[in-house]
Amino acid sequence: MGSAGVSNSSALAFGGNTTPATVGVTESYDGTTWTELNDLSSPRYQIGSNGTQTSALAIGGEAPAPSTLTESWNGTSWTEVNDLNTARRLLRAAGTDNTSSLAFAGYTNPPLATGVSALTESWNGTSWTEVNDLNQARYAPGSAGVATSALCFGGYMGTADSANTESWNGTSWTEVNDLNEAKSDMASAGRTDNTSALSAGGQPPGTKTANVEEWDGTSWTETNNLNTARERLAGNGTTSSAAVYGGTTVPGANTTATEEWTKPTYTTETLG
Repeated sequence: MGSAGVSNSSALAFGGNTTPATVGVTESYDGTTWTELNDLSSPRYQIGSNGTQTSALAIGGEAPAPSTLTESWNGTSWTEVNDLNTARRLLRAAGTDNTSSLAFAGYTNPPLATGVSALTESWNGTSWTEVNDLNQARYAPGSAGVATSALCFGGYMGTADSANTESWNGTSWTEVNDLNEAKSDMASAGRTDNTSALSAGGQPPGTKTANVEEWDGTSWTETNNLNTARERLAGNGTTSSAAVYGGTTVPGANTTATEEWTKPTYTTETLG
């Protein structure tokens, strides 16, 4: 699914694949329950997304081929706006609302060896502009931050999962410290800048994980796990208050499960 929102009590989920159907369903979460709202104009899955519960973007995706479609959410309904320059699915995005976004990575078309993308495009509220590429081409990575200060982490390179993390400064990508676990198709949170992020669940090679890692601007630290191991899940929020939802569990069943994240409190004791 695509996702947007700034906390574990304010989320938006849209699109996705219910096996075998591709859907445009949009749902809003208030911290207690999900409510169905107006659908996407064009049903699709493997969407890039960013924004808030009232101002979001649905970018690219599979419908049923890699798409350039961009739709803007105003809190009530979706409107088609200007397309991406390059059709992609399994891309990721960072941004504060529907007027600002950075869309990166993804998968264009077979063959696999050439379809994995490092492309990065910037949205100014009206149109997309190609900017500097990622250093490592990949699809289905995690993402965090905003259009001028973002993170891309993990993902699938076409031959293996990656632990690579790259930081965006508004102009170019720089490789920084890796995830502890190479994986793709994870949920992510962190809507402030490139100094904080969460990576939750996902697909290490051949399995599904419940692992959660937190980024502090320098390195990744493993923290409390999800209750349910899954991949292809969506997430939103910050490193202090986040939610993850949906996804695929073992042995391959879709789930409606929602989990809320509150940052653990640590106590430091001084021994005398």
